[in-house]
Amino acid sequence: MTGLHERHLAVSPDWLALYYRDPLEITHGEGRHVWDADGRRYLDFFGGILTTMTAHALPEVTKAVTEQAGRIVHSSTLYLNRPMVELAERVAALSGIPDARVFFTTSGTEANDTALLLATTYRASSQILAMRNSYHGRSFSTVSVTGNRSWSPTGLSPLQTLYVHGGVRHRGPYAELSDARFTEACVADLEDLLGHTRSPAALIAEPVQGVGGFTAPPDGLYAAFREVLDRHGVLWISDEVQTGWGRTGDHFWGWQAHAENGPPDILTFAKGIGNGMSIGGVVARAEVMNCLDANSISTFGGSPVTMAAGLANLTYLLEHDLQGNARRVGGLLIERLREAGARSAGVREVRGRGLMIGVELVRPGTDEAHPDGAAAVLEAAREGGLLIGKGGGHDTSVLRIAPPLSLTTAEAEEGAAILADALRAAC
Repeated sequence: MTGLHERHLAVSPDWLALYYRDPLEITHGEGRHVWDADGRRYLDFFGGILTTMTAHALPEVTKAVTEQAGRIVHSSTLYLNRPMVELAERVAALSGIPDARVFFTTSGTEANDTALLLATTYRASSQILAMRNSYHGRSFSTVSVTGNRSWSPTGLSPLQTLYVHGGVRHRGPYAELSDARFTEACVADLEDLLGHTRSPAALIAEPVQGVGGFTAPPDGLYAAFREVLDRHGVLWISDEVQTGWGRTGDHFWGWQAHAENGPPDILTFAKGIGNGMSIGGVVARAEVMNCLDANSISTFGGSPVTMAAGLANLTYLLEHDLQGNARRVGGLLIERLREAGARSAGVREVRGRGLMIGVELVRPGTDEAHPDGAAAVLEAAREGGLLIGKGGGHDTSVLRIAPPLSLTTAEAEEGAAILADALRAAC
């Protein structure tokens, strides 16, 4: 155990998890690589939990942060803030939501917390629909709408939450159905649920479940849900904290895979837009955003420095078509990982789209989740010079792969080869 690890344990809560038997101290990064305190270089396929979206130490972002910090670091939302207004204008236009208003926060948790406040106030209802296996943050309200037991430490809640089928395609009671029948069954479940409860405020859903193991329903499921929700006046909150900004390749937002009935009523975002800087936010049409009848500000949301970083990062992403790169390079990476998975009895499924890929592990010869196998692959990949994540349901048996969106073809091939070796060694 290193001295820093001992110091961490002495001052940190027991539930503050660290990866690896010998935890890693990352000292610096560049592009798609990071270095540890011993000087060893790693190919980063997790990006600080999908947060380093474009590249480590991206010069355009570093320059914007430095220049803004040299002018003013902080002022709060009580004063006009040019970088905040400029980023809000761009996010509003990209969101697809008509007459959009944008409120910036410091994290995805806070963004979802704000969305829940807006929805419950607008609808005068404390009931929320959420998806099974979901994750929405660690605040009291967001834990209460999280449908993943591993990340929900209390059953106490300020909200009444009802959980809906549909977020996990290939496990559960509808797993054997075709995509069309799966959607029909989930819609019927939603209809039945709404027939047995008072009118909820909103459905909150990740288009692709992040912590839940990069699981997703068939395209169009949330559009079908929307038809039911609209009849009951229930809002749709799309949690885009992990799926936004083009990571899925096919779409800029995850909700666009379910776009038949237009954009969500509320959209939340965070993580990648700041490329490591602390930015979250909520987009909603003016009628919903303006429903609060009490004063509110954000001390740190919309900070001039983080907004400058977000503007530079978004500009870089759009000008370099990183969404298209995620589609092209991500498609190659998925193909290589499926080839590796086909050679391993411990791989149940390789799924995902763009640069948001999950590899689900099972005990060989069974359909039983294999969290020990996932932990072993994580260690073996690190030994090979590759950093990945893990997630899934309460069993945490899914490898999570989400490199920066500027990943090159050569880096995708290299990472896939390291992971293939790790699967052979550990499974």
